[in-house]
Amino acid sequence: MRKSPSVVYIHGFNSSPASLKAQQLRRAWLQVALPAEQLQIPALHHHPERAIAQLQELIAQLQEPVLIGSSLGGYYATYLAQQHHLKALLINPAVRPQHLFDGFLAEQENLYTGERWLLTDSHLQTLAALEVAPPNDAERFCVWLQTGDETLNYCLAEQYYEGCSVHIEQGGDHGFQRFAEHLPALFAFVGVSSSALQSLDFSAFE
Repeated sequence: MRKSPSVVYIHGFNSSPASLKAQQLRRAWLQVALPAEQLQIPALHHHPERAIAQLQELIAQLQEPVLIGSSLGGYYATYLAQQHHLKALLINPAVRPQHLFDGFLAEQENLYTGERWLLTDSHLQTLAALEVAPPNDAERFCVWLQTGDETLNYCLAEQYYEGCSVHIEQGGDHGFQRFAEHLPALFAFVGVSSSALQSLDFSAFE
């Protein structure tokens, strides 16, 4: 009997499990009748060291999950996928984020929880320590980019993930517009059979 796939969804900077993509994925996962416990969407600590520890624990529990990372979550997913030889689907992933926070070393506020916290050099040093060589495995890494990303330069990810399966869409934004339309491709990458998806209307998750 084929075991059910498992997934860890990794949200981005100042985001949470309440983000639109995370909620759309959760609703679709349940509609496909996959075990709820096999989809983990943790609320990550703002410090990378704590966040990675949370994710390492989940990976150990789920045993070879597929990682889905958005923005900064894509950076975390890349590090963990390389470390554990896992599959990873990355959505507008951050590349070398330690260089992107110029002028941001100040109080931050989580967009969903309202939590206030201070971004410090310790955060950036830990991010830098998580950097890995660009992956070149098109079977394990799938990267979705939208050129209209107003937060990250998609060209950086296009170059970094050159050896992977990279899909670039014109327009869109950092949140990745029309994510629900991509759910069939996401489930295929995770390993869900196409027959399990035939009766579903994914537009209902918009």
